[in-house]
Parts: sequence; structure tokens; C-alpha cells
Amino acid sequence: MINLNFIYSEIFLCLAIMILLLIGVFKKNSSYLIYNLSILSLFGCFALILSFPINTNLELFNNSYKIDYLSTYMKILLILSGIFVLLSSSKYIQIIKINKIEYPILILSSVVGMMVMISSNDLILFYIGLELQSLSLYVLASFNRDNILSSESGLKYFVLSALSSGLLLYGCSLIYGFSGSTNFNLISENMNQDSYGLTFGIVFIITGLAFKISAVPFHMWAPDVYEGSPTSVTIFFAILPKIAALTVFIRILYVPFLSIIDQWQTIIVFLSIASMLFGSIAAIGQKNLKRLIAYSSIGHMGYALAGLSTGTNLGIQSSITYISIYLFMNLAFFSCLFMLRRDEKYFEKVEDLSGLSKNHPILSFSFMIVLFSLAGIPPLVGFFAKFYIFTAVVEQSMYSLAIIGLLSTVIAAFYYLRIIKVIYFDTEKGKYEKNHNIGLKISLALSTIFILFYFIYPSPLVEIIEKINII
Repeated sequence: MINLNFIYSEIFLCLAIMILLLIGVFKKNSSYLIYNLSILSLFGCFALILSFPINTNLELFNNSYKIDYLSTYMKILLILSGIFVLLSSSKYIQIIKINKIEYPILILSSVVGMMVMISSNDLILFYIGLELQSLSLYVLASFNRDNILSSESGLKYFVLSALSSGLLLYGCSLIYGFSGSTNFNLISENMNQDSYGLTFGIVFIITGLAFKISAVPFHMWAPDVYEGSPTSVTIFFAILPKIAALTVFIRILYVPFLSIIDQWQTIIVFLSIASMLFGSIAAIGQKNLKRLIAYSSIGHMGYALAGLSTGTNLGIQSSITYISIYLFMNLAFFSCLFMLRRDEKYFEKVEDLSGLSKNHPILSFSFMIVLFSLAGIPPLVGFFAKFYIFTAVVEQSMYSLAIIGLLSTVIAAFYYLRIIKVIYFDTEKGKYEKNHNIGLKISLALSTIFILFYFIYPSPLVEIIEKINII
């Protein structure tokens, strides 16, 4: 008999989606109710994850579904991110009139797909999770149908993501064909190190996953989709899929294919270097804040991949730490963006921040803290994120990767400082509204406090992540 206790969170979320759909169909004007119930569902899911020991280590469904320290930690990150995303964007979706019943249900469906991806120990199960996530994201990207940019971004994401999913499926088929199994543990046992088919399979899978985290050269969808999608969807895109994709990267590269690290390490190093450099250079000329954060996220994923390229536990831990910290920085950035509202209209250009400090000192301070942290300025949390990565890279004598990483950090600092200059020294444009919902204020306050005061007591996060040992 399969012990279902450990997947109660996934079952609960699936049941919640079905119940919310029924409420939406039979009860008129229930969008506000469903939105709030979706947040409560995520809280319930969070409680269920915490209800069993975090150090649990078991495999379910014929070893295809893995519950371990890594999956539990990543699910906690995922659910917390989902809660904060919904809390911070509740007012926004009402103002731009996308508060329909389908919106929170699609977000919950996507979260279920990501949870399956995080725990998958089998290529088929991983692909099912990926498609459940992607199908929801296609609709979310084009949710604001009246906006031509949103429709365009949805179409672009659909076409390119479908291409990446096809490549990924082809890679999975090759690996199955040459190893005789889809289970990660069995692939590792049946590995024929001289097989070209396996090498091609790994390349296709890495390509598909690189699309999902928008790593260069598979980044082309990200700036347009980030800009065109509603901001509440952009924040979702910027945080949650990255957590799931990074976990899959760790699972696939370090469980079945660790023995052939020499075949995939070079690819990951190339993706990392290209993403870091391109992300920092391409962002310089951007005038739209959402496009800017898209290029910024490309660069940040480069740093996360740098940790993965080391082939060590320390490298994996540094990447997980990086994504955990990146989550808070993105949350704070978008919370600031949601506060740029005037006459029921949201502003998202760099020039709209002109002279923000004159009338909004607290918001300006939060913006400055976030931008300094994204640039990696000590003693803010962004500095520690990069420090952990560079420590892991240097320990493996990968000095060229560390030097390129430092160089791209210096380049990226330029456009972050440019925005701070606009906020504090440019001519004032006009006042923004100050009556924001409590969820948005909480999101901004908590994330800013974490960014600002992490250096005082960094050990809890480090201690938790140090327990994740894959190799």
C-alpha cells in the first residue's frame, strides 16, 4: 500500500482547484471569493507540507516520485512565493479588470505542475508536471485579452515554449531508448558512457530546461513576455517557474548523469557565461522596468547555473541559496512596481520614477535597497548570494567563470545605479497614490527587511540548505 501521507499537499491542492471551479460555475460574481480562497488553499498546502518531517527521504509510485529534503525545501519556497504573489497583486488585477474566476485557478494549476516537477524522479512524471505548468502559463500570459501586447506575449510564449517542450520530449525519448528506462536511478545504473545517443539526449533536455529559465541563447521570449503580460503574471513568471526548473536541473544532472559530468559541464558553463554577460549588457538600454527585470533575470539565472556547473554539493547549495534570495529581491521589486499607481493607471517606465524620493521617501528607499541588492552591493543580501556562488566556483578552480561573473556584476551595477539616480536626482513627475492594500504592504515590508538585515544573522538559511546533499 502506497503511503499517501506525503503527497497530501498535492492532493489537497487538486481538490481545492476542483471545488473552486465548481464555486465559480454555480455562483455568480464569485471572482473575489475564489481569489481569497485560492490564497487560503496555498496556506493549507503550506501547512500540509510542514506537517511531515523535513528530513523525510522516500520514493513513491515505483520510485518515480521522490520526497526528500530538496523537494520539501523547494516546495516551501514555491508555496510561499505563490502566497506573496497573490497577496501583492490582488488590487492590481481588480484595477486592470482581469479578476476573473479562472485567474487564481490557473495559478494553482501551475503550482501543482511545479510541485510534480520538483518531486519527479522519472522522465515521464517530470514531463507531465512540466506540461501542466506550461499549459496554465500560456493562458496567464495572454490573460489581458484587451491588451494587444498581452495577446502577443501569450502567443510568443506558446510557440517558443511548445518548441522547447518538443525538444525536451525528444531528449527524454533518446535517453529512454539508449538506457532502457525513464527512472533516474535506473538510468544511472544502465548508463553506457560511450553512447552518443545519451549525449544528444542530455543536450536536448538541457536546451528545453534552458528555455524554461530563459538562459541565453534560449532567452528570446522573456523580455517580450515580461513586458506584455499583466504585471501580476510577470511577477509569477519571474519567480515560480525558475524554482521548479532549477530543481529539475539538479535532479537530472546530478542523479542519472553525474558519471558523465565531462559531457554536460561545458554546456552549463557556456549557458552561465552567456547569460551573465548578455543579461547585464542588454539591460543597459532598457526604458521599460519589466523588460529591464527580464534581462536582469537572464543574468541572475546565469549565476545560478554557475553554481550548478561545479559538480559539487557546495555548488548545488550555493545555487539553491541564490534562488531563495533572488525570490525575495524580485518580490520586493515588483511590490514597488505595484505601488506606482495614479488615477487607476499603473506606470512601468524608468522615467516614471523621476523624482520619486520627493513625495515617496519610504517607497524610494525600498526601491534603492532592492536595486543595490540586485547589483550585489554589500552588506545587502544580493552580495551574499553572489558570494556563495563565487566561493563554490573558485573552490573548483574555475577562475575564468568567476572573473566573468565579477565583470558582469560590475556592468549590471551601472543600470541599477542609473535607476537610483533617476529616483533621487531627476525632476519630479507627479505624486502616486498611497492607499495600497495590506497584502502589498506586507510583501514589500517583509522582503525589504530580509534584504536589509540578512547580514546580521545569515546562518539559519545557510544551515537549512547545507542539509541538502545530492551527491
